Amino acid sequence: MGLTKNSTGLSVAKDEFNSKEFPDCDKVIAVAGNPNVGKSTIFNSLTGLNQHTGNWPGKTVTNARGKYTYNGKEFILVDLPGTYSLNSNSVEEEIARDFICFGGADLVVVVMDSTCLERNLNLALQIKEMTSKIVVCVNILDEAERKGIDIDFDELSMQLGAPVVGTSVKESEGKAALLKKVYDVSIGEEKTYDIKIDYPKVVEDVIDLLEPHVKKIVGSRINSRWVSVKLLDMDKNLNATLTKHLNYDLLNDEVISNILKETKKDFAINDINEEYLRDEIVSSVFKKAENIYRLCVHLKKVNYNEKDRRIDKILTSKLTGIPVMIALLFVIFWITLSGANYPSEIIADALFYIQDKLTLLFNTLGAPEWLHGSLVLGLYRTLAWVVSVMLPPMAIFFPLFTLLEDVGYLPRVAFNLDHFFKKSGAHGKQSLTMCMGFGCNACGVIGCRIIDSQRERLIATITNNFVPCNGRFPTLIAIITIFFAGVVSLPYQSLLSTLILTAVILIGIFMTLLVSKLLSQTILKGVPSSFVLELPPYRRPQVSKVIVRSVFDRTLFVLGRAVLVAAPAGLLIWIMANVFLNKISILSYFSNFLDPFARLIGLDGVILMAFIMGFPANEIVIPIIIMSYLCTGSLTGFSTLEELRLLLVNNGWTWLTAVCTMLFSLMHFPCGTTCLTIKKETGSFKWTVMSFLIPTISGIITCFLLTSIVRLFGLEF
Repeated sequence: MGLTKNSTGLSVAKDEFNSKEFPDCDKVIAVAGNPNVGKSTIFNSLTGLNQHTGNWPGKTVTNARGKYTYNGKEFILVDLPGTYSLNSNSVEEEIARDFICFGGADLVVVVMDSTCLERNLNLALQIKEMTSKIVVCVNILDEAERKGIDIDFDELSMQLGAPVVGTSVKESEGKAALLKKVYDVSIGEEKTYDIKIDYPKVVEDVIDLLEPHVKKIVGSRINSRWVSVKLLDMDKNLNATLTKHLNYDLLNDEVISNILKETKKDFAINDINEEYLRDEIVSSVFKKAENIYRLCVHLKKVNYNEKDRRIDKILTSKLTGIPVMIALLFVIFWITLSGANYPSEIIADALFYIQDKLTLLFNTLGAPEWLHGSLVLGLYRTLAWVVSVMLPPMAIFFPLFTLLEDVGYLPRVAFNLDHFFKKSGAHGKQSLTMCMGFGCNACGVIGCRIIDSQRERLIATITNNFVPCNGRFPTLIAIITIFFAGVVSLPYQSLLSTLILTAVILIGIFMTLLVSKLLSQTILKGVPSSFVLELPPYRRPQVSKVIVRSVFDRTLFVLGRAVLVAAPAGLLIWIMANVFLNKISILSYFSNFLDPFARLIGLDGVILMAFIMGFPANEIVIPIIIMSYLCTGSLTGFSTLEELRLLLVNNGWTWLTAVCTMLFSLMHFPCGTTCLTIKKETGSFKWTVMSFLIPTISGIITCFLLTSIVRLFGLEF
């Protein structure tokens, strides 16, 4: 659906911030820019904590809205999706274009990266065609200065017909000047001017015919020259939005329709097709951007990006790119695993200390045993397990992951893996969503929004669960340490554990590519789409901001979702473990029923039942296994891994059981939080079911084949 003033302009902004009545003079400011230019940092700097995050109406693309006060007036900022153009090649481009044109914004702040100004000018010129009311924010000046890039702001302002402000948000430089320029332009104290992009003569001739009539229809509501250019190549979505905004279908207008028909005849006679025309229009914008860049930017160092190129020769090389990527993955997991143990133990001790106090309170109040058991030993203890196991690894992994993103490495990951995903019939950006899945598969599924093609977005969504999330690490790590890493001396156990864990993850990546290939050739047939992949300049990460953003935007968000799902699960598990039929608990009935099938795939009924009961949260799989073997009736832990190893071995575990449990942990249905996210993102129960079944069937087949081969050759011991 198109975005109108009613759905996305001042009215919707007021609805989101309905804490008080806004006066008519309040302004709506759109913040636009390419990805990786510091747009969101500018937004956060101006709005502080006065923010709201949500989805665009009818879309799965997130937006942030915030407010600030300047000179007694309140300004509402809308952070538009980062885009490279406004040609409606993706949902993000369509949303940004429609909001700028029809969203009721009083002003657009165009954020540009001072180190990549030529590329950024392309978007600025497209926005300038739509509206003259812009303020240009040239960001990351400290990087430009370090690289010897000198920008003539006065010349740039004259060329763009709008005020230009230089900022370096890392040092809060230029913030005051930006606030003043936004205020002055929005209330009319400082004027902005239209600029003209010169198109080829064949295009200009048609614009001269169309624009006078278009001007009569659109008036001052929208730039008539821009509409005239778009009429030459009007896409259905833009036409629908224009029609809704104007209450008039331009393509059905008799005069416009006749001009376009005659134009197409002339183009046909001169062998001018739509693709050529589109290329010429885009090229004209690029040429204008090049000319402005030459006039305004002076390089003190000709090879200012030579250092980045030297680094890229290693990080994106066919020979070294993949090994370096695997090595970095190894280091991140090693830091996460080594660093999470101690804080996890502290949190567990604190939470279980509270459990003991709750038990004492229930006993003092004389509460019935079933109430204490269900609420404390069931619901609370499960939450304690989930928090103590999930929080420390996430608090380490997410900042490390975000640091790689902040320094500019993640696009290089997509570059290295693009070839493999394209061979699999999938989208290169799937590599980024896969990386997000390491922290949380629900986050990975949400990240699939960056993929424009619906077919490829579905492939990425369905296969995201093949990379283990933070919740599956405890199961994998415990089994690796008990059955494999224990063969070496203590100082080297963490290194061997990380090495094996990395190998397991590589299996998950291989399965992601394999299943993506199968899907692209069967139920999701299609040709992989191409996309523009920017390799941004390397930057020094803003460590403090990265940590804060990771903790609040990712760690606590994911933990909150897991807690909401795990709480009722803990209650259900306790009930099933403590309700008996013929002296056998319901939990035991389940495991006994599942045992014959589980044996075929190298597991047993207890393990398979634990995975099923762990659907709300993967963190509780190992505790359920322990509880079932010990028949304790509530989730139980062990003080040492050696005690756990003896328990598992005494209940029939072999190296094959350990391997199959790891493989099934890698390849089984997504957790409840992820399934809920898939349903919300796809809007389809069918694709949610497919996302549940495909990894599960893959895990069953893999474990069955491995078990059959091992038993055939008598290798199980």
